[in-house]
Amino acid sequence: MGAHLITGASSGIGATVATRLAERGEQLWLLARDARRAAELRGRFPGARTLVGDLGEPGKLSWAFGHQELPVELDSLLHIAGVVQLGEIGELPVKAWQEQLNVNLVAPAELTRLLLPSLRLAKGHVVFVNSGAGLNANANWGAYAASKHGLRALADSLRQEEHGHGVRVTSVYPGRTATAMQVSVHQQEGREYDASRWIDPESVATSVLTALDLPRDAEITDITVRPGR
Repeated sequence: MGAHLITGASSGIGATVATRLAERGEQLWLLARDARRAAELRGRFPGARTLVGDLGEPGKLSWAFGHQELPVELDSLLHIAGVVQLGEIGELPVKAWQEQLNVNLVAPAELTRLLLPSLRLAKGHVVFVNSGAGLNANANWGAYAASKHGLRALADSLRQEEHGHGVRVTSVYPGRTATAMQVSVHQQEGREYDASRWIDPESVATSVLTALDLPRDAEITDITVRPGR
């Protein structure tokens, strides 16, 4: 049984991955923004451990974790949480840039830094659930795509730095997936939402688990997942 720390486990891809791992009897460590959300996650995933830390304020994560018990050995760190706010670069305010960069890029970097000792002990695995926007930037997606392009660079650098410690690193690039975030995106775009058009979160979760379960003689570095309909 391995230990896995997941961000974004309250809904969408993160909740699906957490459910699949729990069904296998794995030990879950779930990051929550506050104590109330942590209690909700423990109720949803009996036996799970929780950590409280706000990804929107990555500079405070070290202090927050200093007052909580961290896993001694960590088999995987799964960065799945994310936020998106669309808008033209000529109109998007600084606050929108800062929030997306903090949650989507700086917080994953800081979380990884803080948990690397535990990952190295277990020769663990860091998975970044990125986005198709981390490969191509379209109009109105500038800030979000910038955060995800940065996340790709973070993963690529981390992979080279940690190879000697036995830590594997994978980036997963899902296309549009049927989650609450996608509902929000459609609202921002002024479009009607039809979940049947998009990837099921179970399919993305299968990609994540495939990377985790690969024998130690190999490493999946990048997975692109696109809607099949």
